[in-house]
Amino acid sequence: MTVPSTGTEVRLATRPEGWPTTENFSVVQAEPPAVRTGQVLIRNLVMSVDPYMRGRMNKTRSYVPPFAVGKALDGGAVGEVVVSKSSQLAVGDLVLHGLGWREYAVVGAAGAVRIDPALAPPGAYLGVLGMPGHAAYTGLLKAAEFRPGDTVFVSGAAGAVGSLVGQIARLCGAERVIGSAGSAEKVAYLTGELGFDAAFDYKDGPVLEQLAKAAPTGIDVYFDNVGGDHLDAALVLARMGARFALCGNISQANEKDPPAGPRNLTQAIAKGITLRGVLVGGHADLPDEFTARMGGWLADGRISYRETVVRGLENAPAAFIDMLRGANTGKMLVRIAE
Repeated sequence: MTVPSTGTEVRLATRPEGWPTTENFSVVQAEPPAVRTGQVLIRNLVMSVDPYMRGRMNKTRSYVPPFAVGKALDGGAVGEVVVSKSSQLAVGDLVLHGLGWREYAVVGAAGAVRIDPALAPPGAYLGVLGMPGHAAYTGLLKAAEFRPGDTVFVSGAAGAVGSLVGQIARLCGAERVIGSAGSAEKVAYLTGELGFDAAFDYKDGPVLEQLAKAAPTGIDVYFDNVGGDHLDAALVLARMGARFALCGNISQANEKDPPAGPRNLTQAIAKGITLRGVLVGGHADLPDEFTARMGGWLADGRISYRETVVRGLENAPAAFIDMLRGANTGKMLVRIAE
């Protein structure tokens, strides 16, 4: 194909204070960088928007650098190689890489992983077979040290990560799997299509009361995507020696004031609870194991997933904000091109 002289990219215009708005982003035309030896030019087809990106919009230290004001954002994307100066990748290859939020990206061959569209559609490599899948698998089996017979509670259970955590727990022998979500439709999705034993809409009443009804004998594992009152409730209802995987705190990510700490943290002392953060990059030994097991479950039809797809790169900021507000079921994706 003929590569245009410019391509669309989305930049961080200003750092959000509280909830981000579309005014925090700018959509511009930019010339693609030159392709040097060992690099490829990729035309992006689909990109991911994820909760962790909100933290990178703040100027704070974390496990990844913050986004730079005036520069294009980045994140997971799948695209087609249109120019190659690498012996490892050919024109026409579909690859997974980390430079989303733009129409064209130049990456070194080492930073792009060839995908097999015959195994799964491109978007799946940003969800069930990508970082969210890795986070679900790693967080449950390693951070939370899941054991067969556990009662597992998952918050944000209809999202990209939570929806997979519950299914993996069920497949690995959980005694009971419980989820919380933000609508009656999502609750029905959890207990129907995904096979959760119980689920509740956290908007229907206090989380502690609803979780106590769903788990009258307590929980062994809590996979936390939300923080706040969900974490407080899980601490109260945890059994002795419970294990918590802390993957996200979306309920507090957009607060202007520093969030209050968990009110019930003394429960962790009294019950010997383990709280461990989930960092996919901290388990470099797991990608092959994850891909083999998740690929097998997908092939056998034992894992189900959904995608919420927004079309047009210019709509990526709105898609990101909608994802933060829970408008998606499953993985939120932005379709850039066919």
